[in-house]
Amino acid sequence: MIEVIISIVAIILLSVLIVKKYNTTIALLFCGILLLAVAVILGHPVLDNETTTGLALLDIFKNIETAFLSQLGNIGLTLMSLMGYSTYMTYIGANDKTVQVMLKPLGKVKSKYVLVPIIFILGNLLSLVVPSASSLGVLLMATLFPILTRVGMSPLTAAGIIATTATIMPTPLGADNVIAAETFGMTILDYVGKHAAISIPSLLLMAIAHYFWQKYCDKKDETKGIAFKTELKGLRENLPPTFYALLPVLPLVLVIVINLGFPSLKVGLVTITFISLIVTIICEALRTRNIVNVTQDVQEFFKGMGTGLASVVSIMVAATVFVNGLKALGIVDMLMNSAKGLEGAGIIMMLAFSGITFIIGLISGNGLSVFYATVGLIPSVAAAAGVSPAMIGLPMQMIANLVRSISPVAAVIVIVASSTGATPVQLVKRTSIPILIGIISCLVLSFVLLF
Repeated sequence: MIEVIISIVAIILLSVLIVKKYNTTIALLFCGILLLAVAVILGHPVLDNETTTGLALLDIFKNIETAFLSQLGNIGLTLMSLMGYSTYMTYIGANDKTVQVMLKPLGKVKSKYVLVPIIFILGNLLSLVVPSASSLGVLLMATLFPILTRVGMSPLTAAGIIATTATIMPTPLGADNVIAAETFGMTILDYVGKHAAISIPSLLLMAIAHYFWQKYCDKKDETKGIAFKTELKGLRENLPPTFYALLPVLPLVLVIVINLGFPSLKVGLVTITFISLIVTIICEALRTRNIVNVTQDVQEFFKGMGTGLASVVSIMVAATVFVNGLKALGIVDMLMNSAKGLEGAGIIMMLAFSGITFIIGLISGNGLSVFYATVGLIPSVAAAAGVSPAMIGLPMQMIANLVRSISPVAAVIVIVASSTGATPVQLVKRTSIPILIGIISCLVLSFVLLF
């Protein structure tokens, strides 16, 4: 019983730290070490006989070492290389070129409300190139926002669409998808396929909801005489040639071509990323005709890998330590035993994991931190409940991404709202209905398709 109480206290403490904007990695690591220390005090082993140091106190820190070693393998290197490539694409202007090319035809569309669902879908497609919600928000406010307001769209409608672009687009290059697929023992394409079956219909429903909701809100704002002064940064100059727009999506293209066209080839994301990097380096050398500068610029790729280590892989390591602490106290086994034989256990677990993610994500603006912290628990819990890990993990992951767009403290909401002169709460009003419809859709489709 004492183990349960201590675990609940640790989970509450972790939630408070995340909500209070403490560093997620440090919060997870601190609570994980706390759980491991309590396990040692209560006489529970924290490492097996093969990996123990021989001294229980040192095993706590050996746990951190083993977590690093396990996460820095295939999955960690995959995430780091993908983030490195994305950073390099931004540095050479390829990401901006992709956005520019995709947005160019929009200037010809004159009906402002016809643009609403189109822009929403297009923005989510652009999240394949710029996966960070806040970065994509900044980019679209600089490039897309002026186009939308020029055709008569209200600033809040345009901002509401932009703030909901980086949500649940299925992609084999997404860090959360890579982590989930690896954790659930699935290939990345199999996982993304299940993801797409849920996310694509949900995105279409959200696009329709945007159309009617923004139209309704505009009418209400017009009667109140609400207007906002926008503050936007200028566009980046000296962009590379048009064909550079293909480079950011080259890894995605290669993944699809190799897996569908040449299934016998065993080529992973890391290999594909480095192939794409070499192609880009060759393009840069031919374009700039300055090989020395090109080789120096490639350092941005490795800086991006370092950012990936600091921002994502470190969270995975800390989350592993936290989960190991729960395992050492027997909480995971307790959850599994509770789920066995419980009627509707899969649905209960799906709603529980998703509900916690929604609440913490809404308060903190970062639902993915909850997903990263608990994704390691899902396979065991799902097995005990007699359902696939995807049934619990997929809706949780999607809600983690969706809830960000209705949290007044989320970075993307604050950035986009400040650019329009609106308050975060006013912007959240514009994003709320489409996002809530998306969340409901994800839960329903997960139950229908995965149960």
